[in-house]
Amino acid sequence: MKPLSREQSIDFAKKYVEDLLSFFGLNTDVVTHCDEDVIELSIPSTHLNGFLIGQRGETLRSLQYMTSMALKNSQAEVTRVNIDVASYKMHRAERLGEQVREWCQQVATSGEPMHLRPMNAADRRVAHQVVAEFGQLSSHSEGEGRDRHLIIEKRSDITE
Repeated sequence: MKPLSREQSIDFAKKYVEDLLSFFGLNTDVVTHCDEDVIELSIPSTHLNGFLIGQRGETLRSLQYMTSMALKNSQAEVTRVNIDVASYKMHRAERLGEQVREWCQQVATSGEPMHLRPMNAADRRVAHQVVAEFGQLSSHSEGEGRDRHLIIEKRSDITE
């Protein structure tokens, strides 16, 4: 089997997701964009948003995984995939960012470290980025698998 080029990888991912959606009776055009080594696929808002996203984005992550594995099996040049439905991920990241800013304020005021609930890798990444905005605070992840969570604390290298 001949490996897929970058452009062929993008076309393959788009067609793969559109074929999956048509299986569920949804004929829609998926918007694609390739940023560095990640194929971004955007599914517009439809009556199936909740079904496609799933509980806490689990179905969406599964769609990403299936698409990525299909690309790997086709020896594609680009195999990392990010799928979003009706800007769900963008809105989720914004809401999470607001919540993390509140937690940062609490840690900055109290001086006590805060252990956050377990989060998936994408949510932890957003949280780390928000904590980095607060110069006097730091964050790190602890735990394994589904129990991996973030800890926000005052930076120890700063004296008051």
